[in-house]
Amino acid sequence: MKKLLVLLAALLGVTVLAGCGSSGGVSTVDPQAFLTTAKQPGVVVVDVRTPQEYAAGHVDGAINIDVEGGAFDAEIAKLDKNATYAVYCHSGRRSGLATDAMGKAGFTHVYNLQGGISDLQSAGATIVG
Repeated sequence: MKKLLVLLAALLGVTVLAGCGSSGGVSTVDPQAFLTTAKQPGVVVVDVRTPQEYAAGHVDGAINIDVEGGAFDAEIAKLDKNATYAVYCHSGRRSGLATDAMGKAGFTHVYNLQGGISDLQSAGATIVG
């Protein structure tokens, strides 16, 4: 019985982190699951908006890699494919493009925010800039 409870707890934890969907090494998560993941040690938060949008306000601690800036593939090639990344943008479109590219590039632990930065702010994220 105890093993069953531990197994169920583990499955629940995976389900919470997986959020709304998963494809390869990429999971799409709601804002609360995103923030829970982003708080874990070693997780890299990535803002894939333009440098101007990033400068106007971004999640505290996030790095900026513009998915539409032309150097995205070269920039992600410099990253550790086995690390964990939490990726967001303004509305979810660009983070979807970015996390798809990261999954295809072999990244194994990528969390895509369902929604955008305003959803993160509503969920309690600290926005700086």
